[in-house]
Amino acid sequence: MLSIRSLRRLGLLVLVLAGSPALLAADTIRVATYNLENYLEQAVGTRPAKSDAAKAKIREGIRALKPDVIALQEVGGVPALLELRAALKAEGLDFPYWNLATGFDTNIFVAVLSKLPFTATHPHTNLNYLLGGRRMQVSRGFAEVEIKVNGGYTFTLVTAHLKSRRPVPAADEGDMRLEEARLLRELIDSRLAANPKANLVVLGDFNDVYDSPAPKEVVGRGATKLVDTRPAERNGDNLPNGNPRYNPRNIAWTHFYGKEDTYSRIDFILLSPGMAKEWIQEGTYALTLPNWGLGSDHRPIVATFSTEDK
Repeated sequence: MLSIRSLRRLGLLVLVLAGSPALLAADTIRVATYNLENYLEQAVGTRPAKSDAAKAKIREGIRALKPDVIALQEVGGVPALLELRAALKAEGLDFPYWNLATGFDTNIFVAVLSKLPFTATHPHTNLNYLLGGRRMQVSRGFAEVEIKVNGGYTFTLVTAHLKSRRPVPAADEGDMRLEEARLLRELIDSRLAANPKANLVVLGDFNDVYDSPAPKEVVGRGATKLVDTRPAERNGDNLPNGNPRYNPRNIAWTHFYGKEDTYSRIDFILLSPGMAKEWIQEGTYALTLPNWGLGSDHRPIVATFSTEDK
């Protein structure tokens, strides 16, 4: 198996296809995203190795969601991803197909686990931008995969983990995050320019709230504006907001930021106009799980879709 260093040098996304394509016969699919908070096999710098208890809680959450495809952030390389995949399989949840995107950060990566086959992958591993006269590199690559659901339905998934809110000496973290978001939006625009009706899911950890520059840049505007699924807890809240300009007052936070003692929604599942036609809102939610924080400082979210173009 190639090392992460070799993969970065080759500029590859990892793709494994195990056995014959297992196309879905069901009428719906479930797509999730989950930041695993330093899912590392061994400690690296200030990042500790993931404990067995934390790994077990993460698997409990993934099993509860029963996703057909799940995007992951903060995966500590191929060995960590394969360990998680094998442990899930032993517990009855098999993802034959996997994909990991390398990037400038050599410690944590974005990845995809899938029950459904990939028909193509597109590596986005060496992205860079100019900021304040300096050439900067995107810390984590974007993982883009094309997924075949059945004989007549396919969709493209792009997952990202934008710059964190932690200050760094190189530049303002918000400016860095916005530049990374612009590169992600360029990718979205290129896909929708080629096919305005494309089924596209853009998801992951954007490290900022919806009404802030980076997420707004990814969402876009006009005819190609992405639809925010806004997964929320299934706790009985079902009333609209009294002010129609705002979202319902249900509980949709995805991340606990210990430094500020705040809960916020920084993980997203966004849809192209074409994909939004198949979106099933009733099957879209943020997972509630006792002691969820043992696994990660993020909660996983999931969205459900019909498997027929509309």
